[in-house]
Amino acid sequence: MMRVVLIGGHGKVALLLAPLLTARGDEVTAVIRDPAHVDDVAATGATPVVRDLEGGDDLADLLPGHDAVVWSAGAGGGSPERTYAVDRDAAMRTMDAAAAAGVQRYVMVSWIGSTPDHGVDPGSSFHPYAVAKLAADDHLRRTSLEWTILGPGTLTLDPPTGRIALDPEGDGRVSRADVAAVVAASLVEPRTVGRFIRFGSGDVPIADALAG
Repeated sequence: MMRVVLIGGHGKVALLLAPLLTARGDEVTAVIRDPAHVDDVAATGATPVVRDLEGGDDLADLLPGHDAVVWSAGAGGGSPERTYAVDRDAAMRTMDAAAAAGVQRYVMVSWIGSTPDHGVDPGSSFHPYAVAKLAADDHLRRTSLEWTILGPGTLTLDPPTGRIALDPEGDGRVSRADVAAVVAASLVEPRTVGRFIRFGSGDVPIADALAG
């Protein structure tokens, strides 16, 4: 049994992830920004906690005693300023807070193209996200945490398959349900520590792909 802090608890992936974790006996504390989402999150079996990380709230009092942190939050587009505030700055603060609290395991849900040569046009509305995520991912790599960075491709609402492909060609389309399953499996697979795992839909069972 793990005690997991799930940041971005009302996101589409997080709402699929929390039931997977609680079903196997994990205790999930889901951090959300909007009090209106408390009931939705509680229905997953997680314990909702309202914090405004974008506004500067921290997790110093929440993290001690937990075993892992999962970052599944995001600004969801909008202004570049908000993207940097959430996807970069708030994410970095949670990493530092986890290290300070002695919570060593940290799983970051990033995206398939989070590399220095991501190729996103500076004039694209997606560019701030690409820059913010790479900065957060690189910050995580520099910590002493037992980190895993997950890079799914284009997210869909398709049903889960339980199978993925690593380093796929193209946009790496993959269902959010399979992303949630990859996060859950990564938390308990030590061979994912210290890896950036790019994946999309495929034919390899998730556990086998992550163990490779």
